[in-house]
Amino acid sequence: MNSENTTWFAEARYGLFVHYGLYSLLGRGEWVMNREQIPPVEYAKLAPSFLAEKFDAKTIADLAVAGGMRYVTFTTMHHDGYRLYDTQFSSFKSKRDLTGELIAACRKCGLRIALYHSLNNWMDQPDAVDAMEDRVAYEKFIVNTFARIRELVTKYNPIDVLWYDGWWPFNAEGWRAEEMNAMVRSIQPHILFNGRNGLPGDFATPEGHLGSPKPWRPWEACLTLNESWGYHAGDHNWKTPGQVVDLLATCAQGQGNLLLNIGPRGDGSVPEESVRVLAAVGAWLKRGGAEAIFDTERFTFDFHERGNHRGDWNHAGPVTTRGRSLYWLVRRWPGTTATLGGMETKVQSAALLGVNRPVTFTQTDGRLVLTGLPETPPDPVCPVIRLDCDRRPVIYQTGGLRGPHGPHPHYDPCPSDIAH
Repeated sequence: MNSENTTWFAEARYGLFVHYGLYSLLGRGEWVMNREQIPPVEYAKLAPSFLAEKFDAKTIADLAVAGGMRYVTFTTMHHDGYRLYDTQFSSFKSKRDLTGELIAACRKCGLRIALYHSLNNWMDQPDAVDAMEDRVAYEKFIVNTFARIRELVTKYNPIDVLWYDGWWPFNAEGWRAEEMNAMVRSIQPHILFNGRNGLPGDFATPEGHLGSPKPWRPWEACLTLNESWGYHAGDHNWKTPGQVVDLLATCAQGQGNLLLNIGPRGDGSVPEESVRVLAAVGAWLKRGGAEAIFDTERFTFDFHERGNHRGDWNHAGPVTTRGRSLYWLVRRWPGTTATLGGMETKVQSAALLGVNRPVTFTQTDGRLVLTGLPETPPDPVCPVIRLDCDRRPVIYQTGGLRGPHGPHPHYDPCPSDIAH
């Protein structure tokens, strides 16, 4: 683990994932070649049409900055084997160095850069299936994989993270992961790895769910803005700005990062809904929300819904903390009076974040009642109430609910990472 260089990552909180590749032309997701069993020869015929005429690295970097993000993770090669950079090892590549363009744009505006790279791919021969069945094929496959990764990190030096994916069907031993990481670090000693070549890596990457590792270590939850990673023309199930803020705050509560994905169209343009949602979240952060997200500390209390669990108490919303301050991101605005149960520290003052308005409150036996609040939500995305306490905030661990039959059972699963 490269602990000396994980500080920036552990403090980043918010990043932009960009899934873009040849599959984007078909508009049916990044697994389209595999899911539809498109023969490699047929799939390769798409390559001359991949012009990326509307791919603008500055636009994507500016979108990340305006959205309040701190880093960008870009798919240099997905499982289909199509490279978005110039390489000496394959002609199956983009005409432009899209990877280099995005790195330059991110560096110019102060964003950290992570390069996603699939270990496996469905185009090169021998492929991983061949390598499983024949020792000679395996040796050639591994040599090719190492050469491809060595070229990537030599060509783009420095980068901040090498983001492995596509680790099946091998484990760390099969990928020669220790040797792989050592090779990369010999070229870029500062670099961070995720945990997807069979080793734990420098940080965890739960996918499609939120859950900090136990015991804690740096982590990022990677999620999609709709239901697809690569561009899908039929997927209109976009998250609202409020839902994104909820995810972001939940990650911040666990001292982790939200890596939120967009999928540009085949021509490289970013869907308008992606732009709208990211801009709205960025505006919320600038209105004062950033105080509740960045530089926060781990807070193990959990009264928001997690996984598939539902409860009458999950309406409250996530909370984050910094020092003696607690930030309540109110998921469903209650009107002029709000009550928070289970507050075990004494509240000294309360205020609505971003509107510079103090809030009247009373506190009795852990029951905090806030009064004189606006009838309607004071922020269109997510109102935040800051509670300044006499010491580090503590809330009763099972959600502040003590009923006649005892406390509500605490539910806090932490599923393992999954692949996309």
